Amino acid sequence: MPGVGALLCRGGAALREAGIENARMEARWLLAHVLNTTPETLLRDPQAPVGEDAAARFEAALTRRAAREPLAFITGRAGFWTLELEVAPHTLIPRADTETLVEAVMARGVAPRRVLDLGTGTGALLLAVLSEFPEATGLGVDLKPEAAALAARNAARLGLSHRAAFLAGDWATALDARFDLVLSNPPYIAAGEIPALMPEVARHEPTSALDGGADGLDAYRALATALPGLLAPGGVAVLELGQGQDGAVGALARAAGLSVAGLRADLSGIPRAILLESGQKAIGGDAHRG
Repeated sequence: MPGVGALLCRGGAALREAGIENARMEARWLLAHVLNTTPETLLRDPQAPVGEDAAARFEAALTRRAAREPLAFITGRAGFWTLELEVAPHTLIPRADTETLVEAVMARGVAPRRVLDLGTGTGALLLAVLSEFPEATGLGVDLKPEAAALAARNAARLGLSHRAAFLAGDWATALDARFDLVLSNPPYIAAGEIPALMPEVARHEPTSALDGGADGLDAYRALATALPGLLAPGGVAVLELGQGQDGAVGALARAAGLSVAGLRADLSGIPRAILLESGQKAIGGDAHRG
């Protein structure tokens, strides 16, 4: 019966040979997932025996990761903001860069009451914002029914079902409401660039969540058209940007009658979130302030 340490050595070597960065750490995460424990617990007793069934499941997980399937899809979980979320191959894996949008919302110092998340996927953005603003309610929309169902499961696990609803639809076309805050991490990769992305992304994450058309801006064109009818007076839209897209997206927004209220950079200094406002002012000045 193999021990924890031996399995981790073998697993780290296999992943390193497959070109995985941080191979030993990922092997530890996979074994912890198989054993339903934490990576820290594994390190306390490297001689602890691992049953044959668990060892076989670990080998199967290593095979999947060596084929460059994302770690999050193997474990079925990913962290975002302060939350742990269920993920699945029909949704984009939440990324740290996207947390920049939540930071931008927090930095405004304005508590939204009604929140809309377009292309919600796992529900990451909406649920993170709702976790920070206890008076807010929100709606997440995704084209894929299975994504909307997964986001609803995440809301239930996090105790946010009473404030979050999810529906499957073609973004804003089925909506007849206005919101204080509109969030979106739209597809923004130029179609021709997708095959050159990391194998984990190009081969395994949903193309529909990546493909922004020939120039990467198709989703922003749709958003610029929809946002004036979705934003309440005094409301703001916070959209994720691809690298170098802030100028083009700002121009699309201004052409639609929106104003650029600011940009926020990610930890690499890349403008990652753009804040857009409609020309309408809030009734009474503070109608949407917390």
